[in-house]
Amino acid sequence: MAKKIKVLMVDDEEQFRSTTSKILSRRGYETTVAGSGEEAIDVLKKSRHDVVILDIKMPGKSGVELLPEIKASYPDTAVIMATAITDTNIAIQCMKQGAYDYLTKPFNLDEVVLSVDRALEKRRLELENRDYQQHLEQKVEAQARKIRASFLSAITALAYALEAKDKYTSGHSQRVAEISVTIAKEMGLPQHITERIRQAGLIHDIGKIGVRESVLNKPGHLTDEEFQHVKEHCEMGEHILTPIVEDEEILKVVRHHHEHYDGTGYPDRLSGEQIPLGARILAVADTYDAMTSERPYREAMRDEAAYAEIERG
Repeated sequence: MAKKIKVLMVDDEEQFRSTTSKILSRRGYETTVAGSGEEAIDVLKKSRHDVVILDIKMPGKSGVELLPEIKASYPDTAVIMATAITDTNIAIQCMKQGAYDYLTKPFNLDEVVLSVDRALEKRRLELENRDYQQHLEQKVEAQARKIRASFLSAITALAYALEAKDKYTSGHSQRVAEISVTIAKEMGLPQHITERIRQAGLIHDIGKIGVRESVLNKPGHLTDEEFQHVKEHCEMGEHILTPIVEDEEILKVVRHHHEHYDGTGYPDRLSGEQIPLGARILAVADTYDAMTSERPYREAMRDEAAYAEIERG
């Protein structure tokens, strides 16, 4: 069974209150009356009302003063102003402040019913529109999350494809991610931080898409210019990922995974705890995997030698 529409009639004149209340009750509305602004507030605090018919001029708190209170505390309540013919300009001003309609005294009872019906219809449309907007925003956000996740998956696949072109770096990102996660777990870091580090590990070298292949696969030592070119991959990676990765911590890890604890790293020469924790963990994992993997310009180091080099640096 549908709930009855509740209407509150606020007027200091008992005749208007009772007459209007009776006609609305006959039309199926549940009506309540209040003889002052203060009494109306008490009624609204106790029970939600769909419509308030509010007299503009009353002793004590006037309808003009009460309107903004009702709109602020009960925004879903439709307010209709009741006024003498001489106060119609005030009533129109009240409508600009959120009232739905106004009625002039003495009331034509049919007009009262029509005004309440119009106010309820307008209120219904506003509530439906708000509900639609909220659901639309939720749908848009859900779709945006799917798109971002899809792009991130594509970026990760692209990083794997980049590595697959070079037998020396194939699987590097997966190994770095696994080593980083192991370190994070040993440190007792929370799951959500560990997961961030894992994601960053999988895509930390995506910026190498922008590095010339001749430089990436060069068998000998790099020139200063070539090394500067390779160093750009940290900032390039952050730039590529910024439109699709909302998590600032992941972006920081990608940007700073080549910083050094002594401040001699790149791109921002951060030192010590200025370097994000995830980037410090990833730097160790990245360094270890690079040293223990065969490269075109050297053989793979033994684990013990890699450990010693990490401790030394």
